[in-house]
Amino acid sequence: MNIYERESRATHSTSSILGHHQISMKERKLLEITGIRKLLAFDSELFTIETTMGVLSVRGNDLELKNLDLEKGELAIIGHITGYEYDDIHLVNGSESKGILSKLFK
Repeated sequence: MNIYERESRATHSTSSILGHHQISMKERKLLEITGIRKLLAFDSELFTIETTMGVLSVRGNDLELKNLDLEKGELAIIGHITGYEYDDIHLVNGSESKGILSKLFK
């Protein structure tokens, strides 16, 4: 393996880690998320996160940021988690999606 092949493999493995998105919840007290691009906003009741699969909103009480590693694309939230949902309107594959009317009237 030459130096170019090693660099290509290193780049590919990093992008596949960031492209992978997974959520794991333990007893509604710990939420671990991979595939994080940005932490857009957070407080004790709402975290808004940009992921590789769209914008994710996590709701709860006494929420705290336990771990954030943007290089690895990982985030962990602790507290009482009441729910989470994706907002597909804001991001689709990293770009803003547009409604049908905006597509018709370019």
